[in-house]
Amino acid sequence: QMYVPGKLSDVERVLIDIGTGYYVEKGTDDARDFFKRKIDFLTRQMEKIQPALQEKHAMKQGGHPDPPTPLLFPPAVVETMSQKIQQLTALGASQGATTKA
Repeated sequence: QMYVPGKLSDVERVLIDIGTGYYVEKGTDDARDFFKRKIDFLTRQMEKIQPALQEKHAMKQGGHPDPPTPLLFPPAVVETMSQKIQQLTALGASQGATTKA
C-alpha cells in the first residue's frame, strides 16, 4: 500500500478500507468508531495468541517457556495502526479547521 498526502473535498464522508479490496463510505464519527473497534479487536487477538507464540518460541529454543513478558506488537501492525491513527487525526484536524472557518 502507498499513502499520499491529500485534502478531502468532503470532510463529512470518508472511504474506509474494510479489507480484501472493499471500501465503505462512512461519516467521520462512524469512521473513528470503526477504527477504534478494529484496534480493540486486534489488540485482544494479539493478547490471546501471545502466550502460545512465546511457548512455541521457547520450544524451538529447546527450553521451557519463559514467564509472560509485556505484549510486543509486530512492527507491521504498529506501523499500520500508526498510519490509520495519523489519518484519523489529520481528518479530525482538517474537519475542525473547516468547522471554524
